[in-house]
Amino acid sequence: MAHALQKRGIRPLVLEKNRVGYAWDQQRWDSFCLVTPNWQCHLPDFPYEGSDPEGFMVKSEIVSYLQRFAGFVGAELREGVAVQRLVHNGPGYQLITTEGEILADHVVVATGGYHIPRRHVESPRLAASTLQLDARDYRNAASLPEGPVLVVGSGQSGSQIAEDLFLDGRDVHLSVGSAPRSPRRYRGKDVVDWLDRMGYYSMPIADHPDPRAVRSKTNHYLTGRDGGREIDLRARALEGMHLHGRLQSITAERISFHDDLAVNLDQADAVYCRIRSSIDSWIAKEGLEAIEETPYSPCWQPGPGQDPGLDLSSRPLAAVIWCTGYRSDFSWIDVPVFDGSGQPAHDRGMTHSPGLYFLGLPWLHTWGSGRFCGVGNDADYLASMISQRLQRRDASQERLECTAMLGS
Repeated sequence: MAHALQKRGIRPLVLEKNRVGYAWDQQRWDSFCLVTPNWQCHLPDFPYEGSDPEGFMVKSEIVSYLQRFAGFVGAELREGVAVQRLVHNGPGYQLITTEGEILADHVVVATGGYHIPRRHVESPRLAASTLQLDARDYRNAASLPEGPVLVVGSGQSGSQIAEDLFLDGRDVHLSVGSAPRSPRRYRGKDVVDWLDRMGYYSMPIADHPDPRAVRSKTNHYLTGRDGGREIDLRARALEGMHLHGRLQSITAERISFHDDLAVNLDQADAVYCRIRSSIDSWIAKEGLEAIEETPYSPCWQPGPGQDPGLDLSSRPLAAVIWCTGYRSDFSWIDVPVFDGSGQPAHDRGMTHSPGLYFLGLPWLHTWGSGRFCGVGNDADYLASMISQRLQRRDASQERLECTAMLGS
């Protein structure tokens, strides 16, 4: 956003509660890496220029990329400054920060939408001896106590953390929810490459078949680890990972699960197959040459009957890792620009409160809005709107000054 504003001759001030790249550095596990190929990291005028465009940056490389981009932009940046409250102040806004008050005519909220981790409502019932972590606090298997580990949630974080633990030899239980999964490579290319060519990342939300629900949908699970590969939970089950349905209830002696594991795995596979079919259709429509692949066939099925759950009295869990998503927290913004669910009401990041904008939210405008590949386009759009408003204000001020001179 600062880069887009500076290109229009507007000098921005960037406030960062921690430091550039903090969340990537301090709220991701050690083996974390991107699930999108490096070539898709093209922040404005600052594309990936490394030696492995088809690879996937690891955590330290992501942090370095962001810090180098901040240096390239060179905007005024104040790190370690938290905004505690944002309120209307005349025609503009007042920001109450940990370093005093700031007045601004235009404010862009670029804090993302994932702020407070969610946990199952019965999580307090777990024994005090069971370590409970949210996904952002997990680092590696060695940091956990000895014993079995339950990972709750099978989105990108949950599936990848369960794999990380399992590959380290831990006894892993995974509570599988409704998250969809994606192929990694298909018909000779990374699936991200196909979807990018097909225009999925640039499709406006208004063109999506379900624009109301898509912003809250869970991301497809796959991984960039080991050069990039699929995550097939059925294959992990064959290897010894324990799969369960959605978590149902917790007592001091037992954790129970819903009897929906087979349904959840089937639904994830259905999305997987639909992605492959959409690529097949596009290849056929474009008349492209691409290698053929065999149809998908599941390698494992859950056994019949109700999941007996986990008997905590006979074998307590060493840890539970909650990978059940996040909720937004915009309570510090005292401006009426939110809908009934507490989400910002906006059009491409512009709210009905003049001068207040949002950037970096999931599906702000396109699927790429919350990614390195699309946030630059959204920032450029908002910068153009801010520039136009400033020009109109300046023109209005000139007219007022001329009127005053004529009146004198």
